Amino acid sequence: METVKLPLGARLWFADAPEDPKGIVLICPGGGYQWLSPREAEPVANAFTAGGWAAAVVYYTVRETPAQPPLGTLPVRQLGEAVQTAKQRFPALPVLVCGFSAGGHLAASLGVHWKELGLPRPDGMILGYPVITAGKYAHRGSIQNLAGSDDPGWYSLETQITADTPPAFFWHTVTDPEVPVQNSLLLAGALSAAGVRYEMHLYPRGVHGLSLATPEVDEPAKHRLADPHIAGWFGQCLEWLDTLRTIKE
Repeated sequence: METVKLPLGARLWFADAPEDPKGIVLICPGGGYQWLSPREAEPVANAFTAGGWAAAVVYYTVRETPAQPPLGTLPVRQLGEAVQTAKQRFPALPVLVCGFSAGGHLAASLGVHWKELGLPRPDGMILGYPVITAGKYAHRGSIQNLAGSDDPGWYSLETQITADTPPAFFWHTVTDPEVPVQNSLLLAGALSAAGVRYEMHLYPRGVHGLSLATPEVDEPAKHRLADPHIAGWFGQCLEWLDTLRTIKE
């Protein structure tokens, strides 16, 4: 395990990599761009390493109080730095971004805006119950922590997806009370329209923030309990990863 400080202020925590990894997954925990959930960080990285992938957690800058200025593009630029660092450490291997909730918005923001911002393109996106839209179904806190009083349209990702957006795997629960499932549905529609390859899984019931949905990340006080059916997303994700053309056997 190793922690690397990046120039723009993020920290990159590398889990111990397996021998001959298939690639590396960079994990962005959620927390509304206000804090970072530990349940969506190192446990997820360890799961990917057990599946044959190197993994690292991106501890990006958040806006802890409204007194702080909005974050703007700082988190996505920090993630771009993390991707570049991973590409240097694991040359010729695919580098994917993974995020949950607001971390899903961050991962998808790099997938959407990488070219415009002059950042490295990730080879794929893995998104759990992601914040996507700044419109009707937005998670307002996340968008406000990014945009403040500015026009939030740039952060409404479903309106800006192009054929250059990398392939995506994402999942959501239909009953998510905090980040409505319409976020993932809007993403699926936009990816389809742009001809971008994706796989989406919707589960009929479940609260927000389930992470791996395994006993390891149980949080009974918030009704986040292990669910073997929902936990199946991770195995399906590993299978999806093995189908990507970017993976070199």
